Amino acid sequence: MKVLLLVNPFSSSVTARTRVIIRKALASDHEVELVETARRNHATRLAQGAAADGVDVVVVLGGDGTVNEAANGLAGTATALGVLPGGSTNVFARSIGLPNDPIEATADLLEALESGSIRRVGLGSANGRYFCFHVGMGYDAALVEQVERRSGLKRWAGHPLFIYAGLTTFFRHFDRRHPHFAVAYPDGDRVAEGYFAVCCNTNPYTYVGNRPFDIAPDASLDRGLAMVTVRSMRATRFLRIMADALAGQGRLQRNRWAHYRHDVDELVVEGIDGRPFPYQIDGDFLGEIDRIDLRHVPDIIDLVLPVGFHDAPVE
Repeated sequence: MKVLLLVNPFSSSVTARTRVIIRKALASDHEVELVETARRNHATRLAQGAAADGVDVVVVLGGDGTVNEAANGLAGTATALGVLPGGSTNVFARSIGLPNDPIEATADLLEALESGSIRRVGLGSANGRYFCFHVGMGYDAALVEQVERRSGLKRWAGHPLFIYAGLTTFFRHFDRRHPHFAVAYPDGDRVAEGYFAVCCNTNPYTYVGNRPFDIAPDASLDRGLAMVTVRSMRATRFLRIMADALAGQGRLQRNRWAHYRHDVDELVVEGIDGRPFPYQIDGDFLGEIDRIDLRHVPDIIDLVLPVGFHDAPVE
């Protein structure tokens, strides 16, 4: 196969040694070209060029943001997307059953390529931009913004940085007294007061170490979107919601302060009284917006999946 190895050299887990080992492993059976990203959205253009040149597979070694950019360049083409974990959390790579070590994941990727384990899957769309695993709105996006303000620490601090950012965002950087947005579904169902929402194309939402945040058990690559909307940020209620999410087993869906819908084809999130709210896509903070149109786009991208994968998240 003709393979483009697309590397984000700034990702947390990417080193010169890792790049060399992975390129050699891929080149043992495939024709491989390595390119590095240099700026935001560069991966999208590189992936688009690879598809136009007839490359069979674009393999991304980077974090979730780089994977998202490449997916946006490949959606609707015949070029497949392969993923290797190179970031601090690697939600999408882990959600499709890959180990969190990039060299170990390369062995799984090579086995998948040899077996032809490539499947046409669906993506989510937020105002026309595709997402692989989720869009976060409100508190979730404000937390990501605080992490990105300390991006230089991500390589060294990892998950403790996310926990610290979560606490400082909760107590200092987010308005917990007033709702930020409303959520509307085509069937008339509506959540009038939203503080924190996640629209999922896969599950889990994220990981704390090796522990998944299991908030949308019905989300998978072959089904519609799942939407979780938190209707209160009072401390006791919010702590219970987080505990239920970590516990899994459907507990979050039974929490009265969390509204849950699954197998959704489309929905709209609008700021209260037209006010903008923060949002992020696949872990990248994108600023504030007053409306997001979310929809599920089936069968839009070819994805290399580990042999035997059945949409079952691994730890």
